[in-house]
Amino acid sequence: MRRFIPLLIVIYACSARVHTRDADALKPSWLKDQPYRDGYYTGIGHSVKDGTNNYIQVAKKSALDDLVSQIKVNVASTSILSFIETDQKIREDYEQIIKTTAAEDIEEFELVDAWEDAHNYWVYYQLSIARYNQIKETQKRNATSLAKDYYLKGLDAGKAGQHLQAITFYFQAFRSIEKYLGDAIRVTVGDRELLLVNEIYTSIQNILGDIQLRTNASQVLVNRRLAESPIDVIVNAKFDDGAIASALPMQAYFEKGSGEIFPEYNTNERGEAKVLVTRITSTEAEQRLRIKVNIDAISGTATSPVYSLIARTLKVPGADVLLKVQRPLVFLTSEEKSLGSRKSTEQISSKLKNLLVNNGFEFTNDKTAADLWLDIQADSEKGAVSGSIYITYLTGVIKVMAVKERREIYATTLDRVKGYGLDYDRSSVDAYNKALEALEHERLKEMLNTVLQ
Repeated sequence: MRRFIPLLIVIYACSARVHTRDADALKPSWLKDQPYRDGYYTGIGHSVKDGTNNYIQVAKKSALDDLVSQIKVNVASTSILSFIETDQKIREDYEQIIKTTAAEDIEEFELVDAWEDAHNYWVYYQLSIARYNQIKETQKRNATSLAKDYYLKGLDAGKAGQHLQAITFYFQAFRSIEKYLGDAIRVTVGDRELLLVNEIYTSIQNILGDIQLRTNASQVLVNRRLAESPIDVIVNAKFDDGAIASALPMQAYFEKGSGEIFPEYNTNERGEAKVLVTRITSTEAEQRLRIKVNIDAISGTATSPVYSLIARTLKVPGADVLLKVQRPLVFLTSEEKSLGSRKSTEQISSKLKNLLVNNGFEFTNDKTAADLWLDIQADSEKGAVSGSIYITYLTGVIKVMAVKERREIYATTLDRVKGYGLDYDRSSVDAYNKALEALEHERLKEMLNTVLQ
C-alpha cells in the first residue's frame, strides 16, 4: 500500500486545478467606474433581492435619483428668490425641493443596461441633456402662459375692486409657475416688460398689506371657567380703500398658552367673524390669541413644498388679543370618616385641593365669592377577615356645584373600594390610598373637562 502513496502525490501535483471565477470580473464596466457619456446625464441604481420588495422598481428609483443629482439648479440674480432672500437658507431649501421632485417629472430617460447576481440588481439609465432642456423649456413656456393669464385676470379683478378675487388669481398664477422661481421670466404686459414671478409675488403682498384686521378688544379679562365669563372676541376685516372684506378666510390659535379654539372662519357680509374658544387648558395668567388671514385657504387646499417655503416669507395681516386669565375660586366642604369616626387627616380633600391648585384653581373660605363648591363625603366600613388579613370597603361621593348657577355640574362616586391590612385601621388607610390613585389617574381629567366648560 505504501508504494502507491508517492504515485498518488505525483498524479495530484500534475493534474489541472479548478479556479473559482472572480465575481467582480463578471460585472460590466459601468459598475466598476461611474459611466460618462458626453451630452448625457447618467445614473446607476442598486437594490437587494431580499424577497420583500419590488427590487426592479427600487433600483430604477435609485438610478433616477442618481441621475437627477447631476442636474444643476441655477438661481438668477434678478429672480424672486434673490428679491425676497433674507439669508441663504431659502435658496438652499428651494434648490433641494426642486432636486427632490425632479425625478417625478423626468421624461424620455433610457435604460442602457441591467445586471444582477443572486442577491443584487443594478440598472444603468441615461437622459439626453439636450432633450431634457428642450422638454423643460416647453414646460416653462406653457407654465408662463398660464401664469400670465391668471396674472392678467388678477389685474382686472383688482381694477374692479374685487380684492379677494384678485389675490385668488394671483395665487393661481404663482402655483402655475412655482417650479421656475429661480428663473428671471420676462413677459410683456401692455407696453411694459416685467419679471412675471416677481410681479405676482409683489401683487399678492400688496393686497395682503391692504387688509386691516381689528378686534373689538385688545385685552380680555376672562375666568378660566368659561361658563363664568365667556370670551367675546369679534374680528373685523376691511381693505385700505374702505371696502368690506367679506368671505375672507381667517384662522385663530393660541400664540401663547393653550386651549380649545375653533380654528377657521370666514367673515360675514359685514366683514366680521366671532372667535370661538371652548376651553382654556393652560394655567398661565396671561395668554394670547392670534387671528390672521388664512392664505392657504385663499390660495387653494393643495399645498406644495415650494408654496409652503415661499408662503413663510409673506407678511400676513393679523391681530392679537391678550387674555388675562383669572383662576376659578373653589369653596370646599368635606367629611371623611374611617370606620364611622371622623378622620384627623382628610386625605381625599387634601389630595384634590393640591391637584386643583396645580391645575389653575384657587380656594376660598367665602362661599358667596366662589365660582365652584366642591363637596366630599367618604367613609370606610369593616369587611371580612381572611386569615391575618383584614378587609375594609370605602364608599364616597364627590360633587361639584356651580355657585352662581345653583346647579350640580359634576358628580362621581367611590363605590366600595377594597383595602387590605393587618388590622382594620391599616386596611382603611389602604382603601383610602387606592381611592386617591383612582381619583388622580381616572377621575381628575374628567372633572377638569367638565368644570372648565
